[in-house]
Amino acid sequence: MIRVVFFLIVVGVLALGAAWLADRPGDLIVTWQGMRMKTSPLVMAAALLVAVAVLIFLWSIVRAIVRSPIVLARRRRERRGARAYAAISDGLIAVGSGDIDAARKLSADASRLAPGEPLTLLLSAQAAQLSGDRDGAERAFRAMASRADTKALGLHGLFIEAHRRDDHESARAHAEEAAATAPTLGWAGRAVLEARCKDGDWSSALALLERHRGAMDKATYRRQRAVLLTARALAAEESDREAARNDALEAVKLAPTLVPAVALAARLLAQGGYLRKANRIIDTAWRANPHPELAQSFAELRSGESARDRLKRIDALAKRAPGNVEGALAVARAAIDAREFARARSALAPYLDAPTKRVALAMAALERAEGDEGRAREWLARALHAAPDPAWTADGYVSDRWLPLSPVTGRIDAFEWRVPLTGMTSTAPVIESEPVLVAPAEPKAEPIANEPRDHVLPLPAHDTAPAPLQAQPARPKSDPVIPLVHAPDDPGPEAEIVEETEPEPDAKPSGWRKIFE
Repeated sequence: MIRVVFFLIVVGVLALGAAWLADRPGDLIVTWQGMRMKTSPLVMAAALLVAVAVLIFLWSIVRAIVRSPIVLARRRRERRGARAYAAISDGLIAVGSGDIDAARKLSADASRLAPGEPLTLLLSAQAAQLSGDRDGAERAFRAMASRADTKALGLHGLFIEAHRRDDHESARAHAEEAAATAPTLGWAGRAVLEARCKDGDWSSALALLERHRGAMDKATYRRQRAVLLTARALAAEESDREAARNDALEAVKLAPTLVPAVALAARLLAQGGYLRKANRIIDTAWRANPHPELAQSFAELRSGESARDRLKRIDALAKRAPGNVEGALAVARAAIDAREFARARSALAPYLDAPTKRVALAMAALERAEGDEGRAREWLARALHAAPDPAWTADGYVSDRWLPLSPVTGRIDAFEWRVPLTGMTSTAPVIESEPVLVAPAEPKAEPIANEPRDHVLPLPAHDTAPAPLQAQPARPKSDPVIPLVHAPDDPGPEAEIVEETEPEPDAKPSGWRKIFE
């Protein structure tokens, strides 16, 4: 619309000028080197316009001739850039679809047409990974790591390749460099954090978590800080009880339902005489998540109290989470110690139709306390084939105690209190599948001949004697590539958590101009 208005204005101005000259007749005489030319102003104006047009036309021809080498070179580069774009696009599609031969060929074409371009390097690395050429992939990633615009992607690729060849020192070095270069990279922060946790350097891990606080949501930050504080408190429990108690209390404040933090804080508070505060934090955690470690810590809060008084406190705790088997087991344990066998039997009665291992062991302890050795042996036999109880499980690994990170994948806060599944494999993002370690908990109980009646079979808070670790068959190994493009059924090497997608280069419209120019 603006162009139309501008055109009409120009035409109107020219028409007014022509009319103005036509309304003012006269002669225009030009004398030059003995020649005398006489014409009207209107004709002279028309001649001048024609002369200007001719000069412009001649200048355009001369300019086109002079600039023709530059124009031809530019058009050649544009054609070359278009071919490079097609090669890179088709190559990435071939990588995503798993066509090794096409990916290798198109990668070679892209390297010839657009050497050194970021996407060319990425295609070369992915084609090399897909074909199993580890050295070629590492060369491409090193080339990317040496450039400012692709350094993060190159370091990520080097990190993955180092993990694949089990070079954990190099992997850690690449992650440290990436975290220092770009603090917002989630994978780098996690890798460095997990490495420091594996070394037991909890203070350094906490400092790193603080630096990367802005790269994670508030809930994740609070939970991970609570886990790290709990780990540091457990490590310092014997050497510095005051520092351990402060760390445990801060962890409870950040995650009030984190069982290991609550149990440790309650134990340290009880040792310092802060019984009311210890009782309060256990009560809060118990209402949200009844757990045997909480029941054990609650039972040990008051030293020197009678077994009947302890039974009263445990019974009150169990009523805060009615209908939960952990409360029943805690009451049964306290009732056996207080020699109130009827109370223990009534607490366990709702769970005898399909008893778990711990329920069967509790009944064995009860029968032995009452002097019926035969029925105690019967319950011990039933315990061998009873359903398993919940245990601390992470990535298919079963532990008799909570750990701050998984021994299989190194993930922080990986352990969950749930029933383990034998042969279960991890769903966490790992570089390659490894044999999964499973420690099925088997009860160990040996009858003691002529045992005094005052000593009954102890009822453990949970199974503490797991059988030897058994390696389960590993899944077939795969060699995924850094996922810029994925096939629909290929989640890539680090599908998440998550949390976590692979960093992709920014698709800026100006990126291809570097090829065309």
